[in-house]
Amino acid sequence: MYSVNLKNLTRQQFLDEYWQKKPVLIRGAITNFDDPITPDELAGLAMEPSAESRLVSQTDGKWNAQHGPFDSYDHLGEENWSLLIQGVDHWDENVDALLKEFRFMPNWRIDDVMVSFATPGGGVGPHVDNYDVFIIQGSGKRHWQVGSNETLTEVVANEALLHVEAFEPIIDAQLTAGDMLYIPPGFPHQGVAIEPSMSFSVGYRTIAKSHLFSGFADYLIDNQLGKDMVIDPQRQATKTPGLIDEDDIHNLTTSLQDMLGDEQRLTDFYGQHLSAAKHELAIEEDIEPFSADEILDILQEQPLNRLGGLRCLYFPQEWAKGWLYIDGEKYVVSPTLHNAMTLLADETALSHRQLAPWLEYDEFKMLVTQLVNQGFWYFLPTE
Repeated sequence: MYSVNLKNLTRQQFLDEYWQKKPVLIRGAITNFDDPITPDELAGLAMEPSAESRLVSQTDGKWNAQHGPFDSYDHLGEENWSLLIQGVDHWDENVDALLKEFRFMPNWRIDDVMVSFATPGGGVGPHVDNYDVFIIQGSGKRHWQVGSNETLTEVVANEALLHVEAFEPIIDAQLTAGDMLYIPPGFPHQGVAIEPSMSFSVGYRTIAKSHLFSGFADYLIDNQLGKDMVIDPQRQATKTPGLIDEDDIHNLTTSLQDMLGDEQRLTDFYGQHLSAAKHELAIEEDIEPFSADEILDILQEQPLNRLGGLRCLYFPQEWAKGWLYIDGEKYVVSPTLHNAMTLLADETALSHRQLAPWLEYDEFKMLVTQLVNQGFWYFLPTE
């Protein structure tokens, strides 16, 4: 549906030259780009309580930010405001399709597609993100500025809006439909709409080291692990009771390292933690359960689609045979089906031909049936 040109570089060449190193503007990255969602559809989505939406506006130099859902936009006027929704790929199949060209990074690094509509003068102000982002210009025009990754003073523009001080731009350009900016973490930037316009931001998340440690601690507590005490049967008498000596430091540090050195335990933690969706999934309510035979019949006619925003991860066979992590949960099947698991995780749509080698296994048919009935995979409705 979409084809992205990365400055005529291969994906690996682009990563080598630009990824987390420097921003770049790519003119005409997507030829004949049409908005996958309209402003009216975006406004309708922002009225839903489950959508993570914001309205950012500016009046007489004063910034205002509100979180949705929103009942009306009539009070906003025709200038100086912007509507933003996170995770639109969770809710709209056409926006989700945009991600296909950006899956040259692992699924756990892909955050979401944020979509914004802005009136003339609208934007969110100069700011810095701690994630990588590709910003694709949709309909209309926006003026974008990107600065170097020097340390800048942060400014609280609003209790829900953190800005940075003015910066000297190294990219200063007007973007039209199909143009794209890549901005690494730490580079200040701002976009201001010249006319009513849409933009689509493909964000890549990573994780703070402190959050990784706290997540692992939560995993240990939730799974009743690491409850054995740190022991010291070779304890020596001391004349300096206030001292934590080198033996104690070594013993405590070794205890932590033992927890982090358990490969299987870490694998399970990474799988659960990294596959959990950041935004609410648009799982259909009151799903009519399918039987395995019904699924096989439908597969003959149309592909099986993965729900937008669903994270599905696996590990190399030597790490975890037959383990598949879906939305924070572990699914275990026979190691024989490991390659079938990789298909589910790597592909967003699967045909009968792709799945055929595995459909003779009752265990795999039962798993697929379970996943479809949970709403994680689905068939398009027929007329």
